[in-house]
Amino acid sequence: MKITGVKHYVLEDTERQVLMHALREVPDLRRVQYTHASGPPIGCERQHFLNVTTDEGVEGMCTTTMTAEEAAVIRHHVVGEDPFYREFLYQKLHKGTRWVYDRPGWFGDFDNCLWDIAGKAAGLPVYALIGKVRDRFPVYLTATDMSLEAYLEHIEYGKKQYGIQAFKFHSYKGGRADLPILRTVREEVGPDYLLLHDPVCSYTLHEAIEVGHLMEELDFVWLEEPMPEQKMSLYQELCRELTIPVMSNETLMHDIVLSTQWLMHGATDLLRGNARHGTTQILKMAHFAELYDTSIELNAQGGLFGLLHAHLGCCIENTGFYEVGREDLRAIGRRWGLLNAPEIKDGSLAPPDAPGWGAEWDWDKFNAMVVAES
Repeated sequence: MKITGVKHYVLEDTERQVLMHALREVPDLRRVQYTHASGPPIGCERQHFLNVTTDEGVEGMCTTTMTAEEAAVIRHHVVGEDPFYREFLYQKLHKGTRWVYDRPGWFGDFDNCLWDIAGKAAGLPVYALIGKVRDRFPVYLTATDMSLEAYLEHIEYGKKQYGIQAFKFHSYKGGRADLPILRTVREEVGPDYLLLHDPVCSYTLHEAIEVGHLMEELDFVWLEEPMPEQKMSLYQELCRELTIPVMSNETLMHDIVLSTQWLMHGATDLLRGNARHGTTQILKMAHFAELYDTSIELNAQGGLFGLLHAHLGCCIENTGFYEVGREDLRAIGRRWGLLNAPEIKDGSLAPPDAPGWGAEWDWDKFNAMVVAES
């Protein structure tokens, strides 16, 4: 089998607007700190897809953050290659990243298409190619910066709507404001409900230590990205101080080399990953984390509106949760023609049993939304 083409599609939803990310200064702090707010509309919502074709008619498909220009670079280097040579192609593109002047992990969705092809050619789901460790992947619900009352409402919604038994805070209010909120929520939900906390780079080291010790007392699962993770020395000090796991590599998760260096040098206790940087890379990072007796945790929705992370969550032993906001994954997928994005039931989700990623498409809807193809 040989690769015959790499196509990049841009779809547009004319009924939904994308809002600009604007900066907003956080009030009531003794320092200057910013978070994000919604700005004016900047256009209709778009979604990119990558499609890899072969001379035997087997195709691989994935959502992508790649640009058309990046797809052209991929096309130049892979047409005529064997799609089963995933490791060869990974090594070529990984080692060649510096010389095509792109960011680490840029070719990840091409790798995901190769996994789709391999599964379809074998007549097996991707999870079966890797090997299952569980049938369903637990979910935690998360939300943006909110009041105490809104956090509690979200937690109750997740319980009633989906049976979710874990919640991750996002907060930009500073450590002093967060301390009573975290304590009160733990009192309200009881000792068995799982809680996680992500201040999104809004803490000083002192605040991270103070809040981290409270989280230890309240039996939280992990503290995520309390400071900008480029500050390795601060994270090394934080990890030495706390017994609760610290996750520091959210904006570095695309870079397998930096992420693993952070773990090796004690600047993070957990690894972060997203399958948009490639299933092969995620598996390498998971195996590396396993040797350090720790885990890799998957970030956000993941490719194909949850399908990729559903597969990976069911075949990586050292991972704990699927991360979801207050959205219906299946409804999001249907907007772009994907009919079977995962459904959350009893606090977990599962991948489909069909070959490859198992995606089912409404091609009429998909094709009607295409505004660019290359």
